[in-house]
Amino acid sequence: MTLDQIASYLRTHRKKSGLSQRELASILGFLSEIQVSRHERSVTIPGLLIALGYEAIFRAPIAEIFPGLYRAVETSIEERLATMENELQQSNVKGRKAASVARKLEWFWERRNSESI
Repeated sequence: MTLDQIASYLRTHRKKSGLSQRELASILGFLSEIQVSRHERSVTIPGLLIALGYEAIFRAPIAEIFPGLYRAVETSIEERLATMENELQQSNVKGRKAASVARKLEWFWERRNSESI
């Protein structure tokens, strides 16, 4: 993952709030501002609990605070889902497995068609 892919608006949200890196770090339970600085500069990716902390603090979805990271994850997931769907469509199973495959393919269809609504 390149720095462009994990680019964030964390600094923008923090500046808009008037919080310093040290204050934000304290709210998140960090002992120093180093981690906040690293997240702002896209040096490190925050863990889930910290990302959810940023979401709670700024009342903005994680995908909005870290849009580059979200796009990178989304692209990777969509590629894997497409591969899985293709494999399921090519499968030649019978009985219980066929019902399971049919349900998964139905879910793929619903997922794809719900995006256009």
